[in-house]
This record gives sequence, structure tokens and C-alpha cells, in this order.
Amino acid sequence: MNEQDFLAAYDPNAFPAVAVTADVVALTIRDGALHLLLIRRGAQPYVGHWALPGGFVRPDEDLAAAARRELAEETGLGGERLLRVHMEQLASYGAPDRDPRMRIVSVAHLAFAPDLPDPAAGTDAEEAAWVPVAELASRQLAFDHRRIVDDGLERARAKLEYTPLATRFLPPEFTIGDLRGVYETVWGHSLHAGNFHRKVLSVPGFVESTGASTERGGTRGGPRARLYRAGDARLLHPALLRPAREETAR
Repeated sequence: MNEQDFLAAYDPNAFPAVAVTADVVALTIRDGALHLLLIRRGAQPYVGHWALPGGFVRPDEDLAAAARRELAEETGLGGERLLRVHMEQLASYGAPDRDPRMRIVSVAHLAFAPDLPDPAAGTDAEEAAWVPVAELASRQLAFDHRRIVDDGLERARAKLEYTPLATRFLPPEFTIGDLRGVYETVWGHSLHAGNFHRKVLSVPGFVESTGASTERGGTRGGPRARLYRAGDARLLHPALLRPAREETAR
């Protein structure tokens, strides 16, 4: 049987129906704390429960496009600003009973960027909000979204160890203190300022100096801080390990 005859005889109804959704673990730093974007569901199943932004993948779009569309619907981002948001595929979740409607496989994506705007609930949500990660324990999440969130947070924390993606939480120009603040916020650990400064500058291509400094000195009247921008490194070598992992490595 040639390909044309095979396609003519193929019956998709002979197989169980499976749908695909794209869910987004969107992280940003607001008021010095790590926040996660959640929506309150406005329809069954799990009406009234908090959930990750997401929805069904349309027939004419790929997975990444679906994830960006869902993020745009909840944040109002569009155009060039949406394209600047770092987004990567996190994992797939396909337990047979994860959704009571039918067999639905979710392909989750991780997104993070600085200064993401206040959200506005999309078409299927009652409410959307940036929720501090520290408060997630008090929120009951729909479906298997608790597991997806935990996986997303661990991915973000791990990637800060061996990639320069911490700079994606910052504006184009930043100080080493600003960068340390990202690590402390995402990892949930205080870091020694001097040691962190030394480690960052010892990693080739992590950051590069702009040649400029802040307009004002520190809060204690110290010298003005130098400004840096992201370098061209894709991986950090040596890696910046989380404090607990650093102790284990020793």
C-alpha cells in the first residue's frame, strides 16, 4: 500500500481521543519576592480553584506558540516584549486520570522575565494574580498543577547554578548586587556579598562591564556600584552552586 492509499484508508476514530494542553509556570520577582502567575478557574472542572495559566493547543499552532498565547492572554504582553520573555519546555504530564474530562496530556513550559505586568484574567478565568511562592502552601491547586509548579521551581533554581539565566530577571544593565538579589530570591538563601562578587567575575562570559556606574553610592554612602550586562556565555563554568549543594560538593 502506498502512502496515498494508506492515508485514504486511515481512520483516526479507531484510536482513543487524546487532547494536548500547554500550561505555563511563569515566574517573576516583585517587591523583592519570587512570584508565580496563577488564575482562578471560572468553569468546571475545579471551578474556583487556583491553577496555572494554560489551555488547549489549537490545530494550527505548535506547543511553544500555544504557551506564549496563554501567557499573553493573562498578562497582556504582546509583540517584542512577549518575545523577550524567556520560555522553555519544562516537562510533559500524562497520567490517565489527571483531568476528569478526558485523556489530556499537558506540555508545561517555564517562563520568567523581569517586571511582568499585573495580570488580567483571560476568557476562562475568574481572576488572575501574581502569588508569592512563599504563600503557595495555602493555595489549593487544580489538576496536578502542584507537581508542575514544584518541578518548575526546581528547574529554575537549578538553571541558575549552571546557566546565566538569572540575568533574564534583570534589566539590560545591573549591578552585581542586583544579580545577587535574584539568586537570593530564587534560591531562598542569603549569600555572602564578597564571595558572590568574586565568583561571578571569575566565570568567563557570565557578565561584562558597561564601563558605567550607578548615579549614587550605596545606602551607607559607599562608592558607586559598577554596572554590568549579560555576557555571551551559555553555560557557567565553574557553576554557582546553591549553598547546601556547595557544602555537599566539598
